[in-house]
Amino acid sequence: MKSKFHPDKNGYFGQFGGAFIPELLHPNVQELADNYIQIIESEEFQKEYKSLLKDYVGRPTPLYLAKRLSEKYGATIYLKREDLNHTGAHKVNNTVGQILIAKKLGKTKIIAETGAGQHGVATATVCALMGLECTVFMGEKDIVRQAPNVARMKMLGAKVVPATSGSKTLKDATNEAIRYWIQHPETFYLIGSVVGPAPHPDMVARLQAIISEEMKWQLKEKTGKENPDTIIACVGGGSNAAGAFYHYLDDEDVELIAVEAAGLGVNSGESAATSQLGEVGIIHGSKTILMQDKYGQIKEPYSISAGLDYPGVGPLHAFLYESKRATFMNATDKEALDAAFELTKIEGIIPALETAHALAVLSKIKFKKDQVVVVNLSGRGDKDLEIYIKHLEE
Repeated sequence: MKSKFHPDKNGYFGQFGGAFIPELLHPNVQELADNYIQIIESEEFQKEYKSLLKDYVGRPTPLYLAKRLSEKYGATIYLKREDLNHTGAHKVNNTVGQILIAKKLGKTKIIAETGAGQHGVATATVCALMGLECTVFMGEKDIVRQAPNVARMKMLGAKVVPATSGSKTLKDATNEAIRYWIQHPETFYLIGSVVGPAPHPDMVARLQAIISEEMKWQLKEKTGKENPDTIIACVGGGSNAAGAFYHYLDDEDVELIAVEAAGLGVNSGESAATSQLGEVGIIHGSKTILMQDKYGQIKEPYSISAGLDYPGVGPLHAFLYESKRATFMNATDKEALDAAFELTKIEGIIPALETAHALAVLSKIKFKKDQVVVVNLSGRGDKDLEIYIKHLEE
């Protein structure tokens, strides 16, 4: 069924989206636009994709009733355990799908960008699986703060290229990846989030939609109905949120809450709360909401979380914000750290710093006693242990 939250034929979600790219890239992007839906919907793709998700990734991921968390906040809180996927996050749902599309299009060289390193690891993993050459661009700053994931990528055979410009984080890694793509248009750019030129945002959302597809039947098993009252997910570019929201977008009875990184505070000058601080502009080939100065230059974002340290948001999320279909909230570094330690201590689950932002807003919402809430636990905290240890000692 066609939804108002699906892009139009030019890749726009409302006023957001499109493909603002150099002429050299048009053949690649057009080839993808002409073929991706047909490939994804084909019986051959679905059979191989679902088989890999089951036997390689380990899906379906559990929908876990967090009893002690529920008691604390006065609601029925489920955690969608994307942290239990192979490679430790939701990112692999997308990379498995895109690597199959790349192979179908005859591509043999893959490039990717990464912030927290989870997408880089997931890309390197599927490239190793399929025997394809892999180059990952990563901000120099993120290479230091996400060292375990860098080691994993290299062990998997990927070449990790540091981005040394700007803030040396996710934005700059994406810049470098796009520059390389322009110079090597024969490569397949395996974008890690619902960002970039159309059709990438829609393609990634469709591949991550497995999250909400599973949630529907899992909730039916556990509660007797497919729909929760509320879904909460963190948002940087926004792929885990897109996946968690996807099958509920047209159901206005389901409240969607997207949580951005406020850093040191929304108005501190050290933040990544795009919806609060951003204006309409163009970044990485897409028209969306992004943080910029009065001259239209991109402002450097900040978050303790490498995966949320991005100055924009995917065009689907920009549309969800503008149309008020989703409520956008935010959490500071401290609030995220507190939420991470809380979940660890009362449920025995160490979440990624990204996910911790979603958990942090539980204390800001007044729930009804019978309210069914799903928090998308997008990744596990192994990669963030160095940061957690530092704050544990303070």
